[in-house]
Amino acid sequence: MTNDTKKKGFYLALIATLLASIVVGLGAYTRLVHAGLGCPDWPGCYGFLTVPDEAHEIAHAESLYPEAPVEVDKGWAEMIHRYVAGTLMLLVLAIVIQAIRHRREPSQPIKLPIFILLLITLQAAFGMWTVTLKLWPQVVTAHLLGGFATFSLLFLLTLRLSGWLKGRSVARSAAKSVGVLKGLGVLSLLVVIGQVSLGGWVSSNYAALACPDLPMCQGQWLPPMNFSEGFDVGQDIGPNYLGGQLHAEARTAIHFAHRIGALLTTLLVISLVLISFRKAATLDIESQSSGNKLRMLSWCILLLLIAQVSLGLSNIIWSLPLNVAVAHNLGGALLLLSLVAYNYFLFGGEQSSGKLATWRAEA
Repeated sequence: MTNDTKKKGFYLALIATLLASIVVGLGAYTRLVHAGLGCPDWPGCYGFLTVPDEAHEIAHAESLYPEAPVEVDKGWAEMIHRYVAGTLMLLVLAIVIQAIRHRREPSQPIKLPIFILLLITLQAAFGMWTVTLKLWPQVVTAHLLGGFATFSLLFLLTLRLSGWLKGRSVARSAAKSVGVLKGLGVLSLLVVIGQVSLGGWVSSNYAALACPDLPMCQGQWLPPMNFSEGFDVGQDIGPNYLGGQLHAEARTAIHFAHRIGALLTTLLVISLVLISFRKAATLDIESQSSGNKLRMLSWCILLLLIAQVSLGLSNIIWSLPLNVAVAHNLGGALLLLSLVAYNYFLFGGEQSSGKLATWRAEA
């Protein structure tokens, strides 16, 4: 990647993507230390801009919120997450302003930055509702998915501005062959999104330790489960969901579904990687750079999948250690990003100038 391929806003988008990864990690940490209600109001904390820590401030805060005693550590976990998320929103606003200023330049993205700004604004609303609705699982899961979507789209914007994974046109004779990769790529992306959604539902309903053993669950292959309660998206709004409200069999159903989803996701993504390696080997010598990029993306997907599965198993074996659980959350985000990059490359992204890449027909 050379400097002349980068478009205006590349470095801002790159910084925003890195900052979004921190926001995702902080969000996971906040949930895992049960600090989602560390500040019972929004956007401040007990009516303060920072966490009250002086005796008179704590006394005043608890007089305003007698049902929520001040826990300084949890308050800071929540507020730091808000501060960093707010900084990210300002950075995205700067990206939009720059995109508008340079909108007349060739291939300068404008719709994507604006959409990201709208999405992160909605994310701020979900952050507020997470607190005001007392960790209602539907909102918590939507907030997590919104964070992953923001991270993914900022990464996509960075790719577009970098000029690195410029897509290549595919010869008509090989369209069917490449179509297999495109179909598997999209399907894998959708399945990973579904698995991330299941992971969010596990987290928001405190079901991570519902099955404390491997490979069975509670010493049984099919333990007692209540799927209707576990996946009842019509749960009442009102109770404080800190620590969860579901019965044990409902949490077991959620955890079990996540395990099955992990197995199916693993099989599908491994199939995608193996077929990608095979297709990359059929590239003509003129398209060797494209073949190398496809192999590199496939290796990234495979390594991230292995890491993510290993982290998921470690969560169960060692009963959800904090650092492993946060890493598992970030691992899911990075696996998602790798598939975003894979599909962006495969579907063409920005068409390269010059000679079109061609694919040899399979032997």
